[in-house]
Amino acid sequence: MAGTRGRAVRALDWQRIEDELNAHGCAVVPGLLDPAQCAALAAQYDDASRFRSKVVMQRHGFGQGEYQYWAHPLPDVVAALRTSLYSPLAAIANRWHAALGIETRFPSSHADFLARCHAAGQTRPTPLLLRYREGDYNCLHQDLYGEHVFPLQLAVLLSRPQDDFTGGEFVLTEQRPRMQSRAEVVPLAQGDAVLFPVALRPVNGTRGTYRVNMRHGVSRLRSGLRHTLGIIFHDAS
Repeated sequence: MAGTRGRAVRALDWQRIEDELNAHGCAVVPGLLDPAQCAALAAQYDDASRFRSKVVMQRHGFGQGEYQYWAHPLPDVVAALRTSLYSPLAAIANRWHAALGIETRFPSSHADFLARCHAAGQTRPTPLLLRYREGDYNCLHQDLYGEHVFPLQLAVLLSRPQDDFTGGEFVLTEQRPRMQSRAEVVPLAQGDAVLFPVALRPVNGTRGTYRVNMRHGVSRLRSGLRHTLGIIFHDAS
């Protein structure tokens, strides 16, 4: 699984992905998971033994809906994606930090980055499975979790738009200095992934590069049931 997944990730058009992240603050990877993989992951939601904790969003003012963080061991496909995607994303993250004048750099190996997180007390796995029913939504937010933050993450839609649910669009907002905020609605099909910033990204302006603040969420589900896989590359404290 890991070897096959790694070859598929290396074969992605990473120049296009980086160009879209730089231009729009997000990049879609079509068909990252196939329908059978999507269904198998979504089916795990009701197996409490696979997860370390559950969050009911309305209890915390996060919106409406639920999500659960997987416990170790992560599902094979999730672990393989997290490991294989990290390395090319680390190269982009390092270029972003250089452009923003941020000193932190990221090692090429995800294991080495997790060792950095764990040494700082960030030891809890962060990949998660989200469930939305009719009327549920996710408020705009950032997934930070501790001192060590990897600046990119992804979400994979596991359900079928129009067949399994309606509404529930993935939404990004960009807060630009001294300007009005910009919104981006990202249409996804089952198995599609969207890559996006955790909190900040560089933008080229007339006076050089500046940072913009990013948040993401999900609009109100009009009907049905929607499951999403979230992969965050830093662990939580």
